[in-house]
Amino acid sequence: MAARFRFPLHLIALLCGFIAACGGAHAAPNVLFIAIDDLRNDLGALGNERARTPKMDAFARTARTFSHHYVQVPTCGASRCTLLRGRYPETAAQLGNGAIASTQSQWGDANLPAWFQRHGYKTYAMGKITHHPGGRTGKLWAEGPEELPGSWDRCWIPETPWGAPQHLMHGTANGKPRVPGVTLPLESFDGPDHSYPDAFVADEAERMLMGLTTSQSPWFLAVGFFKPHLPFACPKSYFDLQGMAPFPAPGEAAAAKPGWPSTWHRSGEFHGNYARLATDGTDPFPEVAAEVRRAYAACVSYVDAQVGRVLTTLEKLHLDDNTIVVIWSDHGFLLGEHNIWGKHCLFEKALVSPLLIRHPKMNAPGVTTKAVVETVDLFPTLTDLCGLPAPKGLDGRSLRPQMESPATPSSKPARAWWTQGWRTLRDDRWRISSRPGIKEQPAAVELFDYQTDPDETRNLAGEHPEVVSRLMARLHELPPIPVAAGTKPSGE
Repeated sequence: MAARFRFPLHLIALLCGFIAACGGAHAAPNVLFIAIDDLRNDLGALGNERARTPKMDAFARTARTFSHHYVQVPTCGASRCTLLRGRYPETAAQLGNGAIASTQSQWGDANLPAWFQRHGYKTYAMGKITHHPGGRTGKLWAEGPEELPGSWDRCWIPETPWGAPQHLMHGTANGKPRVPGVTLPLESFDGPDHSYPDAFVADEAERMLMGLTTSQSPWFLAVGFFKPHLPFACPKSYFDLQGMAPFPAPGEAAAAKPGWPSTWHRSGEFHGNYARLATDGTDPFPEVAAEVRRAYAACVSYVDAQVGRVLTTLEKLHLDDNTIVVIWSDHGFLLGEHNIWGKHCLFEKALVSPLLIRHPKMNAPGVTTKAVVETVDLFPTLTDLCGLPAPKGLDGRSLRPQMESPATPSSKPARAWWTQGWRTLRDDRWRISSRPGIKEQPAAVELFDYQTDPDETRNLAGEHPEVVSRLMARLHELPPIPVAAGTKPSGE
């Protein structure tokens, strides 16, 4: 049998780039949508001097960075549901990780990928874009019904040593799946980037981009990375990159459990799904807490490197000349603030997350906007920038004004919801959060002033009744979501 000849990958990339350069750009722009799981606003481009995120920082210099981007629900599946619908949650089912699978039949084709499909785009989802990587909802997320059927031309995960998508999502080095309650929440493995899943996601994204250079249709490629989601596990080189200086903890007041009714919780995702590192069920040991923060930061650096590979390939293939690029995270993550290790609450660090958008012909690239914007704004923004009509009834507004002029102010406050009837509203200065009184549960109101108290250490509801009245009126512009009996916070 004749030996197989494999053309070198880098020469394939050069050839594809030549074809793309000579073939001319599509009239309609392509979209590369990069989703990152559980990423705080901890990028160098967002003012974190401790961050080691050179690739996304470099991208920010060519893009519009939104420093005040807020998600609608602080858990993976529900946040991605609002992204795909372009609408606020309307039912209790849309507040949990099953939001997409349990309600998608009600949407028709008025979801982001299906809408682009209807208007001539090829749509692809690789990695974690919906809640279930690869888009299946059955055993180990490897079989069973599709999470968002009929909306993607292809939805898949790369082939990896972890095999099943659920293992890929929560696994540790070299294909080892998580054992709930036994696996440690952090791991530093002295090995290459391919010791962990996101390097395989970057590989597959690069291959996909090479194939798309000859596409006769415009395309929407969504690439979903897993880190820095728990477990905080990545190659040792990224731990070393953080340096040896101790990672600072929140101040005493910022780290304290709120002394008033709030969305505080016992960090069940951190303590319940992994081996316990806690003294009292809530706080890690002081000497471990700093290492947990270092591990999180290392995972951010690791995913930054993988994102950088994808962006570099886009440029080498000359696809960036006609491609809108979005980098987005589904929510933030508290690392000890308010005595919480996780998301699943309505505090600032859970709801604010990175959003960066680059349009090939945008004005003033590299300038950050402070306008308050929301995840629901992405659907109308992308249809607007691509010259497509938008479905009727979207709750978001196009961010084209901020893309054209970063000084453009906020057009509306940011809203978010959580279980037990909690909802919140954030404007340029204040956040109000409210819970209705139900049975033995008294009504509760929180008010934070970010001009004087950015760490949310004081509930000012009793001191500013006029502000509470004004913001509650805005909050009540939308009907409340009925409280489902026995609802509990999501666990992942």
